[in-house]
Amino acid sequence: MDTEDFGFGTQIRKSPYFDATVRWGAKGFSVYNHMYIPRDFGDPEQNFWNLVNDAILCDVAVERQVEITGPDAAKFVQMLTPRDLSKMAVGQCKYILITNAEGGILNDPILLRLAENHFWISLADSDILLWAQGVAVHSGMDVSICEPDVSPLQLQGPKSGEIMQALFGDSIMDLKYYWLREVDLDGIPLIVSRTGWSSELGYELYLRDGSQGDVLWERIMATGMAFGLKPGHTSSIRRIEGGMLSYHADADIKTNPFELGFDRLVNLDMEADFIGKAALRRIKEEGVSRQQVGLIIDCDPMKGPNTTFWAINKDGTNIGKVTSAVYSPRLERNIALAMVAADCAVIGSEVEVITPSGPTRATVVERPFYDPKKSLAAA
Repeated sequence: MDTEDFGFGTQIRKSPYFDATVRWGAKGFSVYNHMYIPRDFGDPEQNFWNLVNDAILCDVAVERQVEITGPDAAKFVQMLTPRDLSKMAVGQCKYILITNAEGGILNDPILLRLAENHFWISLADSDILLWAQGVAVHSGMDVSICEPDVSPLQLQGPKSGEIMQALFGDSIMDLKYYWLREVDLDGIPLIVSRTGWSSELGYELYLRDGSQGDVLWERIMATGMAFGLKPGHTSSIRRIEGGMLSYHADADIKTNPFELGFDRLVNLDMEADFIGKAALRRIKEEGVSRQQVGLIIDCDPMKGPNTTFWAINKDGTNIGKVTSAVYSPRLERNIALAMVAADCAVIGSEVEVITPSGPTRATVVERPFYDPKKSLAAA
């Protein structure tokens, strides 16, 4: 692929690692937060095995940061999310939901606290910079909100710790799950966190100088070679196995946290006010009409993930839709996340899924499909 003329014009941005990923074999891209993200380095099944057996390096610069600073930063960030942040320490990361006034989910980012009044919201695929700036306008709070020059990479897989040790020395091994540290690699400024979108042991390296993207990519790949590191892309197979959400697929503005079983991310008892509090209180009292479930779909191994929502029927009536489906070579099953009518969310019950190749039987099962306690990522 010729990097000189690849693309749709300047409105879709290229990451600081774009040229490096093309050199290292990226064959296809999709668009996420108005940027290209590599989605194809050859065989997605091989990418999965590279991830679960060794390690992969992924360009996730599309996880744009919303930086919130100023005297009221902590109070403002709490207003954006129903998760209680009162005990969040400097240096800590938290998985949060950002909700609107109706309790709908606008994003499911990772929040990083770099200093007392300095936060990054590391985004899934939606325009939270605009939402946050809009909310700030009438908030009466003293905050500054911008998108900084920050571009994350994900180093994920069981060998990622050894690679980090080779890059940064033994002290990096003290970094706990969902904590961050400010580091520098040969003069390249980074924030490193023990987080990722893989359900495996992993790290995210947030580059704070986009001009050094190429150098950073090559440095990590050179060090990682001895440990079996491969260039890769976030694995649909592994994230569905782990029950991890993809925004716009498994959740959107019309989905509320309780439908996803995310009660732990909603604290209705805290004193602090947040957007959607009254709506979420009402939803909790009334109960939900839909619920997310796992499905095992009984058909030939799927060739790739679904690209449309598949209808789910029971006794001839539509009860919901498959949101994310893929074949897991490890489980030797077609696995899926689905949203169904609450009274049909019964473990062990059988439903019918309308796949592109026709109707097929499926069974409702527990999520996640693999390593339910996240023991691999948190070890």
